[in-house]
Amino acid sequence: MKPLICYFLVLTSFTQFIYSQEIERIDSLLNVYNTTKKDTNSIKILDQLWMYSLNNNIDLAKEYANEMVILSQELEYPKGMGIGHTNLGLTNSQISNFKEAELEFQKALDIFRKHKLPEQEVRTVIRMANDYFYQSKYERAIEYCDLAENVLTKPKDSLQLGSVFILKNAIYLEQGYFELSLKYGLRAAKIFKNQKDEIGYAKTCYNIACVHESLGNKTEALQYYYQSIPVFEKNNILYTLVLAHQGLGILYTRDPVQKDSAEVNLSKALELSHKMGDSVLISTSLNEYGRLKFVLKEYESAKETYLESLIIANKMDSGFSKQIILLDLSEVHLALDNYDLALANSMEALNLCQELKIDVGINQAYENLYNIYKEKNDTKNALKYLEKYKQTNDSLYSVDKTNKINELEIQYQTERKEAEIALQEEEIKTLNEKAKVNKLTKGLYAGGMASAIALSGLLVFGFQQRIKKNKIEREKQEEIYRQEIEHKKKELTSQTLHLVQKNTFIQELMENLDNIKNSPDTFKTEFRRMVMLLKKENASDKDWEVFKTYFADVHNDFDQKLRTFYPGISEKEIRLAAFLRMNLTTKEIAVTLNVMPDSVLKSKYRLKKKLGLRKEQDLSGFLNSI
Repeated sequence: MKPLICYFLVLTSFTQFIYSQEIERIDSLLNVYNTTKKDTNSIKILDQLWMYSLNNNIDLAKEYANEMVILSQELEYPKGMGIGHTNLGLTNSQISNFKEAELEFQKALDIFRKHKLPEQEVRTVIRMANDYFYQSKYERAIEYCDLAENVLTKPKDSLQLGSVFILKNAIYLEQGYFELSLKYGLRAAKIFKNQKDEIGYAKTCYNIACVHESLGNKTEALQYYYQSIPVFEKNNILYTLVLAHQGLGILYTRDPVQKDSAEVNLSKALELSHKMGDSVLISTSLNEYGRLKFVLKEYESAKETYLESLIIANKMDSGFSKQIILLDLSEVHLALDNYDLALANSMEALNLCQELKIDVGINQAYENLYNIYKEKNDTKNALKYLEKYKQTNDSLYSVDKTNKINELEIQYQTERKEAEIALQEEEIKTLNEKAKVNKLTKGLYAGGMASAIALSGLLVFGFQQRIKKNKIEREKQEEIYRQEIEHKKKELTSQTLHLVQKNTFIQELMENLDNIKNSPDTFKTEFRRMVMLLKKENASDKDWEVFKTYFADVHNDFDQKLRTFYPGISEKEIRLAAFLRMNLTTKEIAVTLNVMPDSVLKSKYRLKKKLGLRKEQDLSGFLNSI
C-alpha cells in the first residue's frame, strides 16, 4: 500500500535547488554580503543564503531570516521585512513548529496588506494553506487556497494560480475526494504547460497519476507517471522520481500482473532510494517489491524482502510503516501455513493501528485474523473477527458514502461560485467595451479637457449605477426566492399537520364504529360499507404526493438524493425518511401511516441497516445531513 505523499510537491521553486552543488555559490554570496554596503540588494543576498541553508542547517537558516527582518527595519524596507517573516514561518514549518510558523506568516501578511504588495501576500497565503495541509486541517487549507485565488487577479499570477490548484489537488486527494482532486490537477497541469514550467507540469502529472491510481484507472495513471519521469530525471529531482517508479511498480503488480515491468520500476526505485540514503524510501520500495513477490506466489522471497523492510522501519520507529509491513508479513506466513507467526504479526499490527487510529489497518488486521483462525479451524475466534471485520468494513463504507455526499456538495458550491464569477466578469467586460466606445466618441467629439473629465465622470457614475442596480435586482430576486421557500415551508407544515390530523380522525372514527358492532343487525351492512370507504380513503396516496412535492422543494430533492446514493431504497422507506427529516415522532408517524408504533420502530431499524449506518449513529441526524 503506497501512502499518499503529495504535499511536498506544492512548495514553490526554492525546493528545487540541489544544495550540494551550490557550495561555491554560497561562499561567493557571503563574501559579497560581508564586503559591500548594506542596502536592499543585501536583503536579496540574505534571502538566497536562507534558501540554501533551509535543508542543510536549520539554525543558520533562522539566523539569515532574522537578519533579513532586522536589516529591513533599519532600511525601512517593508517588502524585505515581510519576506523575512515569511522565511521565518517556513523555517519553523520545516521543524513542524506550526504554531510559531503561523504567527510569523501572519506578521508577513499584515505587512504585505498594509503596503499593498499582493504578489507577496498571495505567496504567503499559499504557504499558510500548505502548513494547514501538513497538519491535516483540510478545511482551513482550502479556505486559504480560496483566499489566494481571490487575490490573484493579474495574468502574471498564472504560475501562482497553478500552485493553488496543485495544492487543492493534493488536499482533495488526501481526503478521498478523487473527482475534485482530478479537476484541480488537470487545471494546474494546463497552467504549467501553457507557462512552459516543465517541473511544475511534471509534479502535477505525478499527482494526477496518484488520483487515477486511486480511482483504479490503470491506463491513465501509467500515462501520467511516464510523462513526469523524464523531467524528474533531467532535473535530478530524485525523491519524486522514486515515488513515480514505485507508483509504476504498484500498477504493474495489479491484475493482470506484468512481472518484468513491475520488477524494472521497483528495482529502479530501490536503487535510487539507496543512492539518496533515504530510509523511508528504501523501506517502502522493499515493501512494494515484497508485494510483487507475494502476488507471484514466491512466498519465501516475499518473506525475506518484507523482513528486510521491517528492520529499517523498526530502526526509524515508524509505526505507520511497521503496521503495513506486519500485515503483509502475516499474509505471507498464512500462505506458508505458519499460523502462529501469522497470528503474532496480525495482533502486533492491530495494536499499532488501534494506537495510531488507522481504521483501514484495523479492518485489514481483522480480516487477516479471521482468515488465520478459519485455517486453524478455530470457529469461535474466526466468527469473532469476522463480525469485527464486517463492523469496521461497514463503518469505512459509510465514511466513503459520506465523503461522496460531501464531495458532491463541494462540487455544487464550487460550480455555483465559478458561474457567479464568470457572470461578473462578463458584465465587467461588457461595461469595459461600452467604456471604450464612449471613450472613442469622446475623442472624436470632445471640445477639450473639461468635456473629457466630465465624460470620464459620467462613465464612472454610470458604472457605479449599473453595479448598484444589479445589486438591487439581485437582492430583489433573493427576497423572492426567500419568500417562495418560506411559503413552501408553511405549505409543507400544513400538509404534514393535515396528514396527521386526517389519519387521527380516521382512527377515532373507526374506533367509534367498532363500538357499535354489538348493535342490532340492521347496522352491520352500513358498518361494513363505512369501514371499506374509510380504509380506501386512508390508503390514498394523493396527500402523500402533494406532501412529497412541497418536501422536495424545501429539502433540495431529498428523495432523488436517496435514490441516487441508495438505488435499492423503496417508496415506503423514502416516505419514512421524509417524515423523520420533518422531525415527526414515532407516534405521529404511526398515526400518519395507520400502523402500530412498534411497526414504525422496526421500519426505522430496517432503514438504518439499508443506509449502512452503525448502531451508535443517529438515523434522523444522518437524514438531516443529506
